[in-house]
Amino acid sequence: MKIYTKTGDKGQTSLLRGGRVPKHHPRVDVYGTMDELNSQIGFVRALNDDSAVEEKLDWIQERLHVLCSDVAAPPSDTEEDARIPRISEENVTRLEHMIDEMDEDLPQLMNFILPGGNRAGAALHVARTICRRGERRLTEIVELGETINEHSLTFVNRLSDTLFTLARWTNHRAGSAETSWIGKEHA
Repeated sequence: MKIYTKTGDKGQTSLLRGGRVPKHHPRVDVYGTMDELNSQIGFVRALNDDSAVEEKLDWIQERLHVLCSDVAAPPSDTEEDARIPRISEENVTRLEHMIDEMDEDLPQLMNFILPGGNRAGAALHVARTICRRGERRLTEIVELGETINEHSLTFVNRLSDTLFTLARWTNHRAGSAETSWIGKEHA
């Protein structure tokens, strides 16, 4: 199998279930952003040396592949649809449990914090912002009347919360202090 197919040379791409759309189509933009997020998480994994963080990142990356397939193939009542992996309510619940478990170890958040910390923690803050962008793009396709799996939007919203908490937790476990933002006046 060759890496290049030449089928996209005119600015079109195929969706998972067929049909061609422009490469700038909102649906393609969503799963492209989620692919970017997945790459950022791969970068975090390259920086990370904490096995507890690694376990969470591995699970998240696997679900991001599912999410991309989910967005690339709008749900339908076909037999073919049953073979497409989908984000589930259980996936959302798993993220909520992750957040709750990590929060137990963290100091209570009293102020906004500035993104940063150790390399893996800072890279997770970047991942969170990519996730938020993906969430904004996903809400756009919903507003355009595109069909999506009902759990996808909830999952992406919860994932950005998870990545924020994971950044804090990673920094906490590494002994990297958080910098609070308390709205100092500027001259």
